[in-house]
Amino acid sequence: MPVAGKCVVVQAGESTVFADGVARAPGISSVTAGSERLCFQLSTLPPGAIGKAHLHADHESALYVLEGETVLWFGDHLEDRIEARTGDFVYVPANTPHLPMNASTTDPIVLLVARTDPNEQESMTLLPHLDGLPHVVRA
Repeated sequence: MPVAGKCVVVQAGESTVFADGVARAPGISSVTAGSERLCFQLSTLPPGAIGKAHLHADHESALYVLEGETVLWFGDHLEDRIEARTGDFVYVPANTPHLPMNASTTDPIVLLVARTDPNEQESMTLLPHLDGLPHVVRA
């Protein structure tokens, strides 16, 4: 168990697929490091995969693309779309519905993800009514 106020090293472990369909390796969180305001993880999305629409209540997220090309649909009806490639940073404001997609059908996406929630996924709210929208397609 981490001790408050102490620096710790966290070894990356086996990835787990979270409720949004994205695999995450344990990183820095309240459980692993005693973090009070930060969660930092290594995430992967396999070739051709589309995550599930979700938002993080009251928490901002930031991504750094280590490998691959991601498409992020966002907005109240996932009406907006951005693309990010290796070396790009992405900012997702708190309470913003979004859905990640791997733009490649052959290569995985590898991302570093930081969120202002020290818990690994407690602030995640799935938005199943936004999954499968006809305009959210691979382009």
